[in-house]
Amino acid sequence: MSPARTDHDARRHDVSEAVWRVLAEHGFGGLTLRAVAAAMGASTGLVTHYFAGKRELVAHALDILETRTRERPRRTTPAPGLPALRARVLDILPLTPDSTAMSRIWVGSWDLALSDPALFAAQTARYERIRETLRAAICDARRLGELPPEADPVRLAQTVLSFTHGLVVQALFDPERFPPEHQIRLADEFLTGLRHAENR
Repeated sequence: MSPARTDHDARRHDVSEAVWRVLAEHGFGGLTLRAVAAAMGASTGLVTHYFAGKRELVAHALDILETRTRERPRRTTPAPGLPALRARVLDILPLTPDSTAMSRIWVGSWDLALSDPALFAAQTARYERIRETLRAAICDARRLGELPPEADPVRLAQTVLSFTHGLVVQALFDPERFPPEHQIRLADEFLTGLRHAENR
């Protein structure tokens, strides 16, 4: 690899780290070319070398967010079925400072995704992937007899994700009422209730 290419990659990494710092501190509302340049201690002109405008900057920020979400440490699945489903649910909840910051950034991205067709499609695909992960655990639980055989895995995956994201939003807006231990207790009560799930 040529030195020029190495320098370019290193600089792009610096830009990406600056984008993440701005996101973590100010959310998408504060994500601007100028803010990224300030976080780098560089000129706005340097940042525009990588992003032609706000749209490209936001798309890159969402790519970073997706990558960091995918690569963050996750709970070890103790067993297939409901234990695996519980682990996936707890991975989504804002139970630590890092996961809380990640959740705040994701929630902040929703308005942007709803108003941009490309970002909308990307978010739609992301939630489909999450539901598929949940559905697989639910299928295992049904096969193991932890859920009734008539339980609909697709519908239950939708229900689980709806409950989980609703809890995420409540915990972000009212952390004193929804501390980590309370979130876990609510999640466990919800998952216990799934044992009685049936088609209606």
